[in-house]
Amino acid sequence: MRTADFVALDERWSTHNYHPLPVVITEGEGAWVTDIEGKRYLDFLSAYSALNFGHRHPDLVAAAIGQLGRVTLTSRAFHHDQLGLFCRELAELTGTEMVLPMNSGAEAVESALKVARKWAYEVKGVPDGTAEIIVAGANFHGRTTTIVSFSTDETARTHFGPFTPGFVVVKYGDVAALRDAITERTAAVLLEPVQGEAGVIVPPDGYLAEARRACDEAGVLLIADEIQSGLARTGTLLALDHEHVRADLYTLGKALGGGILPLSAVVGRRDVLGVLRPGEHGSTFGGNPLACAVGREVIRLLATGEFQQRSTALGAHLHARLGELVGHGLAEVRGRGLWAGMDITPGGLSGREASEALAGRGVLCKETHGNTLRIAPPLVISQQDLDRGIDAIAGVIRR
Repeated sequence: MRTADFVALDERWSTHNYHPLPVVITEGEGAWVTDIEGKRYLDFLSAYSALNFGHRHPDLVAAAIGQLGRVTLTSRAFHHDQLGLFCRELAELTGTEMVLPMNSGAEAVESALKVARKWAYEVKGVPDGTAEIIVAGANFHGRTTTIVSFSTDETARTHFGPFTPGFVVVKYGDVAALRDAITERTAAVLLEPVQGEAGVIVPPDGYLAEARRACDEAGVLLIADEIQSGLARTGTLLALDHEHVRADLYTLGKALGGGILPLSAVVGRRDVLGVLRPGEHGSTFGGNPLACAVGREVIRLLATGEFQQRSTALGAHLHARLGELVGHGLAEVRGRGLWAGMDITPGGLSGREASEALAGRGVLCKETHGNTLRIAPPLVISQQDLDRGIDAIAGVIRR
């Protein structure tokens, strides 16, 4: 079955059901999709964490429809009444000072890299053309040429060179290696607070705080890629919040667009993002009114704290139940909140085989790196549906 086939949703959430009256959606319905043949599937991946609020959340759909009746897309040459409000509200939500809206997660990361280099030359005094950015092995920050230049995944790199210089790769979770890699030319350290594509790898306790300390001591920026881990996925607004750590820049995306359209942003310190001057960076559709209208509704949903609480409570249930499968088909379970990576016991099914078997049971999941499964259920999922998905996993991998 092709991903493109998952286009027809539950009837009450379908794209053909527009009307001006409020629609009451029963808890958990946003976790389901229906294929073109009418078979229902429990989405245990939230479309790669882009659907934290489920499929077609009524508040997000209403925000999009309301904006479609006014102005939708404009180039950056025009001002509109949604952009300033979106930037202010996102800054207030994240406790930052400045917002640079873009479209995709990769665009946000590329923008943060550009800003870090410019800051290094103009503020830190690194000689022009020599700045370095430290990244972690097994990272995933996107698929543009510059980003795959510092990937350690050969699938992402093979036959895409020559690669962009200026990056130093160190082992994730190794503070000593990070400190040793910092030099006078280092502009920034770019990290995922939890490595998603690598298998939902949670770093050792204290690692992120030590990385922050090392950056402070050397006058280096800390950039947190929260595109997958942020916006309540791990039980806090940002995954760095678990260690009470603040980054200089954050990249956000995926769930920021509510699963309706692409929207990303770099948020952070004014003295860092402020190195960009008019005409030096931009995007035709970045910060367009349609995206901003939906993004503002996402911000409103997150500001209540409800989804952080749901991720924490249901996440505890998820990890407790998955933990019971260790030694019975699973070798290890990792993660935070409603996000988990599971290593299937060697000798059992491959991750691909397990994913296909789960699809046959009506549960959508994703493999990575051979024998690892990743799950990220929508934060609107009910405990009953969560258990249904876990039962399916147990039925596929139990030995």
